[in-house]
Amino acid sequence: MSRIDRIYRIHDIFRNASRPVPMRTFMDDLEASRNTITRDFEYLRDTLGAPIEYCRDWNGHQYAPDAPVFELPGFWMNPSELYALLACEQLLESVQPGLMTYHLAPLRQRIRKVLGEAGHDAEQLSERVRIQPVQRRDTDDRIFDPVAEATLRSDRLVIDYNSRSGNGAREREISPQRLLHYRSNWYLLAFCHQSDALRLFSLDRIRKVQATDGTAEPVSPEELDAFTSGGFGIFGGTPTATAHIRFTPHAARWVAEEQWHPDQTSEWREGWYHLWVPYSQPTELVMDVLKFGADAEVLGPSDLREMVAGKVRAMRDIY
Repeated sequence: MSRIDRIYRIHDIFRNASRPVPMRTFMDDLEASRNTITRDFEYLRDTLGAPIEYCRDWNGHQYAPDAPVFELPGFWMNPSELYALLACEQLLESVQPGLMTYHLAPLRQRIRKVLGEAGHDAEQLSERVRIQPVQRRDTDDRIFDPVAEATLRSDRLVIDYNSRSGNGAREREISPQRLLHYRSNWYLLAFCHQSDALRLFSLDRIRKVQATDGTAEPVSPEELDAFTSGGFGIFGGTPTATAHIRFTPHAARWVAEEQWHPDQTSEWREGWYHLWVPYSQPTELVMDVLKFGADAEVLGPSDLREMVAGKVRAMRDIY
């Protein structure tokens, strides 16, 4: 039993006892020596501030009856919970380097100290657990920080946005609504006052951010959910069609266990896996279908099928 587990148990024994508890009770319950229990008492009293006292009349220990009710600090967690916290910190760091490094550094050091006292090696976590983003586009902190702050504070922003359409940077006044992390990249869902509609902005395409004195235009959570979750992928909006895709038995071994959309439907037909996915814009859906090569076939709608076929023909011409 680790020290953390023993501390939990000792605390429970003290809390539930109606009178001082003999040392033998602790030794038997924790299967530990007198010296080990004594050191745990010292740690509880000297480090955590537990009001432990010895009662000569009962030849046992107790929490002082006249002391304020003692509870273990809220930070006190078992090893698995502490490892989970370290993993979360590593995940945040991989999602946006430097995002929480300054704020979490003291907490990380304390977690490692507690794990060390419990006989666990916190250093192994970085070697045994790795978060590896794929095709990540770096976002400058000078863009990410003010955008994140404005989103949390519901402040309006003026941004210079260089869309991938190639028309150059354009100034937009926006009301930030949500930050989205999707496929290793950051996006801002915001109400664009020039378009008078919700728009999705890739943070790596924002060239300049300027705060304003205005308050962000509120948009209901239902509208935001409908925009980001209605159709397939990051290109949201109300679905305008449903794709029917057929996968070979080989590809079906993976696809049948994946969720492409919350409202998808599927069925097996003669060993082939058929998937129906609602979508608004076909761009991302086409890319996902093409990555399966000859293991996926779009059966409908006809315009989506032709779009995929056109990409295949263009690829054939290249090769």
